Amino acid sequence: MKKWLLSLLVLGSILVMAACGNDTDNSKSNDENAYTVDKVQATYVKAPLNVPSIVEKEKGFLTEAFAEEGIEFGYSNLTTGPEQTQALASGDIQFLNAVGATSVISSASNGADIKIISMYSRSPEAFMLFGNSGDIKSPTDLVGKKVAGPKGTILHEMLIRYLATEGLTEKDIEFVQMDIPSAQAALVAGEIDFALLAGPTAYNMIQDGYEVVTDGEGLVDGTIVVATSEDFYSKNPDLVKKFLQVQQETLQYIDENYEEAMEITAKETALPLDGVKEMYKMYDFNMDITQSDIESMQKTVQFMKENNMIENDVDIKSLILNVE
Repeated sequence: MKKWLLSLLVLGSILVMAACGNDTDNSKSNDENAYTVDKVQATYVKAPLNVPSIVEKEKGFLTEAFAEEGIEFGYSNLTTGPEQTQALASGDIQFLNAVGATSVISSASNGADIKIISMYSRSPEAFMLFGNSGDIKSPTDLVGKKVAGPKGTILHEMLIRYLATEGLTEKDIEFVQMDIPSAQAALVAGEIDFALLAGPTAYNMIQDGYEVVTDGEGLVDGTIVVATSEDFYSKNPDLVKKFLQVQQETLQYIDENYEEAMEITAKETALPLDGVKEMYKMYDFNMDITQSDIESMQKTVQFMKENNMIENDVDIKSLILNVE
């Protein structure tokens, strides 16, 4: 009798263990197939003068919107295009909220999963080339001179297109890779002849009496976009829609609370209020992607190929994600 009971208990234990094992396996399988999000991150880029990002962060619109879904929303201070696109590719960041079209094109050309979900801004006049001398009359005056700025950016494209108006190329100058603050400091110190600057830095240089050789008007559109990965969208379409909804609501808030938005921006950028208002006129923050935007970015693709900045062609239309 005892042996029979012992055998029954052993058999029962085996069946229970097997059942538990099956439950664990199913749970593991389900976990592997499930895709839950408890935290979302987006880049916070306030320069050149990204008023929507500045106002949105100050008011906490995205933080509140995602909290409603039980999701923690955070900001990344990665500001350079390569850093942003690499973080998106690694999954560390889900939204690139204000990234240059040049960076998106470069990333796509290298085979990365990156998609444009809306426009952020267009601001050709906000991108400028500064010089130390006041006698610059044409691109030929740059020949043999040292020009500094961020490579592979809208500013770099503007410089190349400016040189091209006189049949010149980058080979006719000495181009030095520098971020905007470094280029400004180098120009002030007399270490370079020209600097590619934008935003508050450019405004301050104008106030200090430095010459604007040219801006992007007629050369580049200054196209900045908002991007995510197709993988993230396919698994979280509602979160992408929510992000775009907040983007649109922020623009509406700025329109309806203009003075407050300008004051918030002035505080964040340490610019005078009048300066913010003056520069704000240079920007078009309409988030709709127009045919003109597509054509502009396609021209940028051609520019980047011609200047050996990318190897593989990129079809802009295929980069745009139709969020429905």
